[in-house]
Amino acid sequence: MAALDRADHERLVQALSYCILVHDAVTKNILWANDAACQMLGFTVEELKPLKAPDMSSPDVRYRRSVGVKWLQDAVDSGISRTEWMYRSKSGRNIMTEAIATRVDLSHGQAIMVQFRDIEKEESLKSDLQRLEGRLQAFLLRMAEGILVLDAKGTITFASGAATTQLNRGTENLLGENFLELCTASSRSALKKVLTTYRADDGASTAIRAEVTQPDGSNRWFGISCQYISLEKDLTGTMLMLQDITDQVAAEEQHRRDLEHLNYLGRYNAMGDMAMAIAHELGQPLAAATNFVDGVSRRVQGSDLNANDLLYGLKNARLQIERANQIVKSLRDFVVQLEHSEQIVDLNEIVRDCMYFVQLRADQSNTEVQLVMSEEPIWIRCEKVLTGQVVLNLCHNAIDEMSGWPERERHITITTYATSEAGVFRIADRGKGISHIPDGRIFDGAFTSKATGSGIGLALSHRIITRQHGHIYAEENESRGASFTFELPLTEIEDVLPK
Repeated sequence: MAALDRADHERLVQALSYCILVHDAVTKNILWANDAACQMLGFTVEELKPLKAPDMSSPDVRYRRSVGVKWLQDAVDSGISRTEWMYRSKSGRNIMTEAIATRVDLSHGQAIMVQFRDIEKEESLKSDLQRLEGRLQAFLLRMAEGILVLDAKGTITFASGAATTQLNRGTENLLGENFLELCTASSRSALKKVLTTYRADDGASTAIRAEVTQPDGSNRWFGISCQYISLEKDLTGTMLMLQDITDQVAAEEQHRRDLEHLNYLGRYNAMGDMAMAIAHELGQPLAAATNFVDGVSRRVQGSDLNANDLLYGLKNARLQIERANQIVKSLRDFVVQLEHSEQIVDLNEIVRDCMYFVQLRADQSNTEVQLVMSEEPIWIRCEKVLTGQVVLNLCHNAIDEMSGWPERERHITITTYATSEAGVFRIADRGKGISHIPDGRIFDGAFTSKATGSGIGLALSHRIITRQHGHIYAEENESRGASFTFELPLTEIEDVLPK
């Protein structure tokens, strides 16, 4: 390709998207303009040449002729000068531009070449971004949740104002600090897992809890939503949104202690009911065994010894002691596991385990017990001992209710069956019913129909069943008496079968 000639240089200049005006270095008059400048300003080159600053600039004082002349002279003196200049087009539209004036030595003398471009859209965008940034800052300051951004090692690279308040540390103290070291040892493993597991899953989020040590040595709990973010090169890492849940955790801990106390009361109540029945029942075989032993002792001390009589007495004493042992064994089997323990169990099995003690209570008042159980297992997930206590409490209440009626009318019916969603236990009596009980008070611990009752049995039963996601209720029978029923959700049979 041959060297470029003058016409080529002119074509290249005309092809520029940048607007160009050429001014005389001395008079500052316009000598020439490229097509881009003419198109933006709406003037031809010949129309531009006689124009001065007031003719083609904003009337604002910032763009008066003296200011423009000084800017161009600065370019003459120093070689280059930059400014933002508001041109006005032939149609009267003001155009904000970024303008660069450069001194150029031409064959006929010095000139000033002004290159400028429309930055109106950029300024508008800049203004919008500044407003958005201001609003975001105000929003972040008012957010209840604090925001932290951590790098892969847990170092804090960003902290919002709310986060600094929650953690009682200034921004300058948080940035560069390792957040893992601020957490208690028990909370670090969950956060470490988040930092390693969720880094590659852009958009995935998870929720954890963390206990954070404050500068004064106290600890506060935070619920944390974690999400990996990558905003080009400006902000990359795991974003944590912190919400102070210290009061919530304290309430949960208090609730846990209350439940433990409830468990204690429930078991204490169950043991009390069983102890009364067993104390009565043990008295009979122990008294009989004592009588047989006394008879053997008298025969041994007498002169007329008969081996058969001695063996008879000892044999029957042993049988009575074995009966007492069986009673004690039944009690031990029932309460063998006293700690809080949820397990998958057949509701029928719970009822069968309770029946010995139910029958003991029924025999004392000559009450007939009818048992109608489901032929199939009813698999539920529950606390076996506590659920058994509910069975005992409801059955004992029914038996006690019947004890005041004529003996021929003393009858209760115990039933188990399954619905599509729940395992159901029901105990029905033929007593005076529950119509005399104020609405809504039967399970609140404020009502009892027993002369020596406290009302705590039904209240505890309600707590035990409802805390296991079940439902307990009472209703009048059609003929006479009342039925007390509880339902506990069925569990999947696959959870029971061996893998």
